[in-house]
Amino acid sequence: MRIFFTGGSGKAGRHVVTHLAEQGHQVTNADLRVDLTDAGETYSAMAGLARMDELDLERVPDYDAVVHFAAVPRILLRPDSTTYAANVLSTYHVLEAATRLGVPKIVFASSETTYGVCFAQGERRPDYLPVDEEHPTVPEDSYAMSKVAGEATARSFQARTDADIYGLRINNVIEPHEYAELFPAFVADPALRRRNIFAYIDTRDLSQMVQRCLEVDGLGYEVFNVANADLSVAETTQELRERFFDGVEVRRELGPDETLYAIDKARELVGYDPQHSWRDVLTPQA
Repeated sequence: MRIFFTGGSGKAGRHVVTHLAEQGHQVTNADLRVDLTDAGETYSAMAGLARMDELDLERVPDYDAVVHFAAVPRILLRPDSTTYAANVLSTYHVLEAATRLGVPKIVFASSETTYGVCFAQGERRPDYLPVDEEHPTVPEDSYAMSKVAGEATARSFQARTDADIYGLRINNVIEPHEYAELFPAFVADPALRRRNIFAYIDTRDLSQMVQRCLEVDGLGYEVFNVANADLSVAETTQELRERFFDGVEVRRELGPDETLYAIDKARELVGYDPQHSWRDVLTPQA
């Protein structure tokens, strides 16, 4: 596939770009040359050449897919108004350009923060467990608001086109080297993971999820939680429920170390099958 990728130099994006290239796809990383908050630049880049050897073709080839990861990645990096405006405008421009150019597949990064727990002021607990894609998305922070707006924008563009547009509610992104660096503290103090609903996503499994979304057609508009299959702490689901979620509704039986950030939908609809775990690097007693 010929893929237009935004955010391919970021923490998550660079791993996904590398993975897709290793699968034989031609990936254009638009990070360094395109201002996605400018509609003209976005359209021009997506309609244009990806590399010099395409000059030898009879015409500029079309993109088969767009993967949109570019964003101000969280709060407290820029002023709130800038974070919101940059993320909402860039998503609108990418979706508008892609659909006008007839790109049949768009995958975009949404966020775990849409559920309103991660960046809430004070303590905020989910309405029920495990948190699935039907859980209300009512955040209060600028970053998560921008992601909810992006989802609404994507749904609207899909409604007027035949494109498949899939949104990924990505949990806390973890690179493989971060297991040894970060997870001993999480094991020692599980409360550090409360805002992430005790979940995480390995960049290698995130890459697999993007690949599966590119390979599975015909779903129209969908959003998916993306996380690894296990908890990011050594405590069991029962222990976490008793300590952090007393009184929160539990809608189904959970395995002893099963993620509280439900990935059932991704498993069922696109065949997502996470392969990695911090437990492969550290023992739960670390």
